[in-house]
Amino acid sequence: MTGLSPDTPLGRLIAAPMRPGLLTWIGLRPARHAAMTLPEEATLIAQTGIVGDRYRTTRDGARQVTLIAAEDLAAIAAFLGRDSVAPELLRRNLVTRGINLVALKGQRFRIGAALLEGSGECAPCSKMEATFGVGGYNAIRGRGGITARVVEGGTVRIGDPVERV
Repeated sequence: MTGLSPDTPLGRLIAAPMRPGLLTWIGLRPARHAAMTLPEEATLIAQTGIVGDRYRTTRDGARQVTLIAAEDLAAIAAFLGRDSVAPELLRRNLVTRGINLVALKGQRFRIGAALLEGSGECAPCSKMEATFGVGGYNAIRGRGGITARVVEGGTVRIGDPVERV
């Protein structure tokens, strides 16, 4: 899926086993600028997105689900001089812990009953300056997580493992 042959040194490294992570938080954006809802579980629909999230698509778009790592939230907080950053401030759908999400770009991975495919990086938007103040955008650059497509739908729950397949 990365376009690299598994017969090359870099291809072998990319295909090497990864330690699984954990789903620690779920957030849904019911409408633009609306407060996020924070359920314990969510239903993902193949080629569409998450039930109850405004970014659902009917054309199998690349941004059906957004993910960010708790470790990146900690780094963003450090860059901003804060103790922590609440995940809903970045308006991502899923927060993981213990797995490098960038390593899932172009890869398929399972969370709970759902199968996803990493489709790209989730860059910050200009609203991050308004949310975090001067430097907010640059604090998130390279740490904003990834976007994913839903290949097989299913329910995801806080505490589910996140594993590359």
